[in-house]
Parts: sequence; structure tokens; C-alpha cells
Amino acid sequence: MATRFLIGQGELLTYDIPPPPIIPSKAHPYTLAQAKEFLVPRMLSAALVMQNLPAEACPDDVAVVKIDLHPAYIAKSFFPRDLLRAADLTSVGSRTVRVKPRNDIRKPAPEVSDTTQLFVAGTRAAFAKLPSIAGELAEGSKLGSQLAEIEAFEPMTAHDRIRGEIKATTRIFEVGLHLLPASGPDDVRKRFDHYAKKLGFEANHELQFPVGRMLFLAVSGPASAITELAEFSLVRSVRTMPAIRGARPIARGAPVSVGFTLPGAAPLSDEPSVAILDGGLPKGTVVQRYVGRYLKSDESANDIDDYNEHGLGVTSAFLFGPIEPGAIAPRPFSGVDHFRVLDALSDEEDPYELYRTLGHVEDVLLSRQYQFVNLSLGPNLSTDDGDVHAWTAVLDTLLSDGETLMTVAAGNNGEADVATGLHRVQVPADSVNALSVGAANRTTADWARAAYSAQGPGRNPGRRKPDVVAFGGSPKEYFHVAARGPKSELATTMGTSFAAPYVLRTAVGVRAVLGEAVHPLTIKALMIHAAKNDFGAPADEVGWGRIPTDLNDIIMCGDGEARILYQGLLRPGKYMRALVPLPKAPLSGRVSLSATFCYASPVDVEDAAAYTKAGLTITFRPHSEKTKKGGSSPATKPFFSQQEFRTEQELRSDLGKWETVLHASSTMLGTSLNQACFDIHYNARDGGAQAGSGSELIRYALVLTVRAPKHADLHGDILASHSLLKAIEPRISLPLRSGSIGS
Repeated sequence: MATRFLIGQGELLTYDIPPPPIIPSKAHPYTLAQAKEFLVPRMLSAALVMQNLPAEACPDDVAVVKIDLHPAYIAKSFFPRDLLRAADLTSVGSRTVRVKPRNDIRKPAPEVSDTTQLFVAGTRAAFAKLPSIAGELAEGSKLGSQLAEIEAFEPMTAHDRIRGEIKATTRIFEVGLHLLPASGPDDVRKRFDHYAKKLGFEANHELQFPVGRMLFLAVSGPASAITELAEFSLVRSVRTMPAIRGARPIARGAPVSVGFTLPGAAPLSDEPSVAILDGGLPKGTVVQRYVGRYLKSDESANDIDDYNEHGLGVTSAFLFGPIEPGAIAPRPFSGVDHFRVLDALSDEEDPYELYRTLGHVEDVLLSRQYQFVNLSLGPNLSTDDGDVHAWTAVLDTLLSDGETLMTVAAGNNGEADVATGLHRVQVPADSVNALSVGAANRTTADWARAAYSAQGPGRNPGRRKPDVVAFGGSPKEYFHVAARGPKSELATTMGTSFAAPYVLRTAVGVRAVLGEAVHPLTIKALMIHAAKNDFGAPADEVGWGRIPTDLNDIIMCGDGEARILYQGLLRPGKYMRALVPLPKAPLSGRVSLSATFCYASPVDVEDAAAYTKAGLTITFRPHSEKTKKGGSSPATKPFFSQQEFRTEQELRSDLGKWETVLHASSTMLGTSLNQACFDIHYNARDGGAQAGSGSELIRYALVLTVRAPKHADLHGDILASHSLLKAIEPRISLPLRSGSIGS
């Protein structure tokens, strides 16, 4: 069989197109009169509640209310910006809530739906005037229409801000504070400090993280006064400071009597820049010859043996993958730098360990030295639909340029209580810009999710989490890593902590073989594109599927197959057409198309309901000469089903477009394809509303696989028909079909 590599430069087959015609506006569930009758009394009641708040709890007299939009009005085009501006109010954040609308004209209309709850700030005087402003709005006016889109209006209470159980003995908390448009982090922190000190609380100013329009603080004080603390109007959330998870192995690395042999050759490439952020490394281990730099984020802190054992296992998993006892370990694709971000001061005795460790992680990412990073630790905290955690916010913000591929372990809480959501992926594996990795229980074809591996769903957007799974070990088949000590001995372990660096190893392998022609974001898309779920396991358990164990399955094409890469930048508001490269001669028989879109998105940390500031609307047009009656553009065919991102009750019309990963396949007759294309529209939003002209360019990657079994040399025919495309030749010479890549 011929050797066929990935085809690159697909972006040269793209061009801008004009926007489609605007669709007329929809019918509304409430008239303005009905909206006034329901909302004005509630506005009056909320204003009275605000007047009873302590003055010191309302900095600059600012209070906050909750405004629920009707589920039919969650798209950015319906954001009530003009109404808020007219009332001298401003949205400071949002979250997703479930509501039962008073009236619903959608067909079909579920009894309960997800919708957007806005947190709206303003002076108490402004809220006092709001009922009269609302009462004077005219039927048919823009402001009147926006008022009719509101489902509920209530004051924000301390109960709304407290997350989880607060035990009487708890002393350390994390607090999320909203930042007003005219206020910086220092100003808000000073106001909060003044209020908190009167209640006996002290904020740790060395451990604070301003991200977007939020400020995250570590605070100490009496649990008995937490309700009063939560009355401060700019508090978004208060919870007990979570502990670090993943710091110690799920099963201690027990030595086994059989050793292994180190590979004779040096790492395949010295080009990829890779960092492991974890516990330290024991002295004198066999992995140290592959570690370029070993850095301690805090030189003054001592090691912890368990943390070092975890760090050793994670680094071994990246270098070699699971090592077969008695065999030669696979050849590393690259060396690695190892950062000790967990140490004696990170131990459970330090109540601020979580924020201190996040500071170390942030420092490494801010250095911009690494294209590939693994993180197998984080807060012992499951994903929360209502709020974005500081860890996730920091990572997503620093990864939003798409220049770094970070793998994050999903967590080992998969057997926790489902009813309370404790089984869901743990922070920061809910990151939309990282690659979240769960664990499979076997290396063989009859694999399944490891019982301990955390499950989805993630937040909206970011519903499909974990993104992928890889072998992470199980009691019936352990993950073997290098043991401590100078000899090539093995230790048994298991956990998503080892599945994540195993996936990163494969990603770095792609870069080592193909070089700079393939961008880190494109490699992320390739990994998801190549993932397999042949048994139909639930997406909440395995994401898009298990990563192939053979690099050939990712970077090479078989008979009757061609895999094309598109990579580049998208401009906000523009429409781009990406042609599907096909041979000049028509294809016969059945043809399948598989497409994976992946993009890096800036985020609005305060807006959990509108977290990603970028979204893609993608339309597939299979035949250039077939149009709908009365239309001028080629007819469309469904390709990316939004049902992927909904439960039965989540009928949000624009939900799928804000997901940073879209993947689907479709099979059709070859004769139905003629100059097929994907039309891509980059939607930009800010704070849940239509974004202005200053929105950022975003990096995207598209991986497209065309399969036509009756055309054995489809790969060559496509290259011959499209001179702009080039096969990506490997930078190194390898026996690529021997299955020995990395050996």
C-alpha cells in the first residue's frame, strides 16, 4: 500500500462570501401590557429590599438584581442592552438556570427550559426609578420589546451567592467578586476589605486573581458570619476553599518484580517545547535523562514523597506511555521540562494551597515558552453550571490565543454521587480551550470508561467533556510507569492523571514527525477527529472517543481516504467558504465526510451563560448546482447536529454555535457532491450581547476526511486536482507502517 500523509494547506481553498439575507423577527410570548403587569410590581418589591441592605454592603450605593430572560430570547441579538442603558443599569455577568415560563409559544415547548439569568448592577436610586421607566414604555418600541423578553426580576440575596455546604468549622473561603465597568480590581477589593473586616474576615491579597471582569480572592474568617459576608452586593460566589485533587496517586505506585529496558535512542525530536506541571521528581530516577529542565516553583519549600511519586508517574506516562513489563519502553517523542508546582507548602496543612498552586501554573503559562503542557491536578471540585471557577478562568484566558495545547486530567471522581453532580469532570477539566482527558480501562479493543474516570456533561458551552479518553489503568490492567530509584523498574498505578500525559505524548508525536507545518490547535483537532467510539459508549462517559494507540492512524491515510487540514484565523462577523477538495472526475458509490472544527475562543469569565466570546455557525452545501426554490445559493444539508449539545429539555436555538469543538460525519452518494463546501460564520459576542467592531481574530482548525472505497487512490487524485494542496511530508524517516513509531 502506498504511503499517504496528511494533506495540508486546505486554508488556500477558502474565500470570503457575502452574508445571507436577514430572517424576519419572531412572535413574542408576552405583550408589553402583560410584561408590565407582571414585572413592575416585582421591580417595586426589589427596590424596597435593596433599601434595607446595609450601606457598606452597597459600594457607591450599587446593588444587584437577577433578571431571567424568557428561553426564547437567549441569542445575543435579544440582549436587553438598550433597556438597561436607558435605566442606567449594566449587566455584570450571567449564568444558566432552568425555568418554567409563564407562557411559551415555541414548538415543541418543554415544561422546563434552560435560559440566561443576568446579574444586573445599578445604584439603588436607579432601581427605584425603574418601575416608572418600565410603566411609560410604548407598545412597539424597542425598549418595550426588550421588557417583554424578561421572564423574571428578583433581588440578589446572600443565599444566591453561597455555593455548597459551609461547615461551622470552616475558616478559609474563596470569594468571586464582580468588577464594575468603571472600577478596577484594587478599588473593588478595598471596598470589600472594609466591609469584610467588620465581620471578622481577612482577605489574602497575595493570593488573588483578577480575570476578565471578575476578581477571585482567598478569604479567612468565621463561618457563622458567611451569610452577612455574602450580602456584599458585588459578591458573585462564596464557597469553602476546595482542596487540591490529583496530588496523590489514586493507587500508590506499587513496585513489580519485572523491570523494563530503556530505549536505546534519544528522543525523536528536540523541537517540541513541553512542560509537565505536577509534583516534583525523586532524585536519581531513570526519567531524568529525558528531563531538560527541572524547576521548583518555590525553591524554599520541601518535597512531599507522594507528590514526587505522582510527578514521576505523570512524566513517565508522557515519555513512554504505559510500559510493558519486561519489554523495551517506547522511544520518547521529545524531552520535557518538569515544574514542581506541588510541594510541602502545598500540603493539606496549608489552607491556601489551591490558590498558591494556581499562581505557579499561571506563571508557567505566562512565560509563553511551551507549546505543549500537561496538568494532572486541580481543585477537588466538580463542574458548576452556574459559575466559572478561578482555575478554569485563568487557564481559558491564557489558552485563548490557541498557541498552546494543554491536556488536563478529568478527575477520578466518576463513581461519586450522580444525583448531586459530584461525578462530573473536575475543575479545570471544564476548560473550553484545553483538551480534557478521561481514562479508559483497557488497552485492548474491548475498552470502556474506567469506573473512576470523571464524567460529563461539562458546562454550556463546553457540554462534551471529557473531550477524549485514553488508557489510564484499572485494577485488571494497571498503568505501568517508571518506579523511583536508579534502576529500570516498574510501578503500577491508575488514574486520569496518567491518561492525560499519555494523550499529550501522542500529540507531541504528531508535532515531532510532521514539524511546524501542523499548529498545536490543529493537533488538538486531529486528536478529536481520530478518536474512536465504535461501541457507542455515552458521550458523557468518553467524549468523542478513545485516542488511537498508533500514531499512524492520525497522520496517515488509507486506501480510498484523504485527510485534509485547514488552519488559520477567522475575522469577526465575516462569512468564509471552505471548499471540500474532491477529484475532478465524479466519485462513484457511497462517500463519507468527517469534519472536525476546533477554535480557540476568548472568554467572558463573569458570563457563565455566554462564556465563549466566539462561536461558529457552519452550513454544509453539498452540490453547487442544486438550489432551493427561489434561492440563489446552493441548497444546504444538515451536518453538525445541535442535538449533540442538548438534553431533551434544552431546546436553545443557538446553543451549538458556541461550542469550541464541532465534529460529525455524513455518508452520501458520490454523485450528490459537486464543489461541496462549508460556509463558516464567526459570531462575536461580549457579555452575552452583540460584540462591537473591536472583537478579536480567532485561530481555527478544520480536519476533513473524505472516504470513497471505490477510489483506492483518492488521496493522489485530490492532490492532482488541487495544485494548492500539498502532502505534509515527515521531517524524519520512520518505518511508519511497522507500528513501531516511538519504539
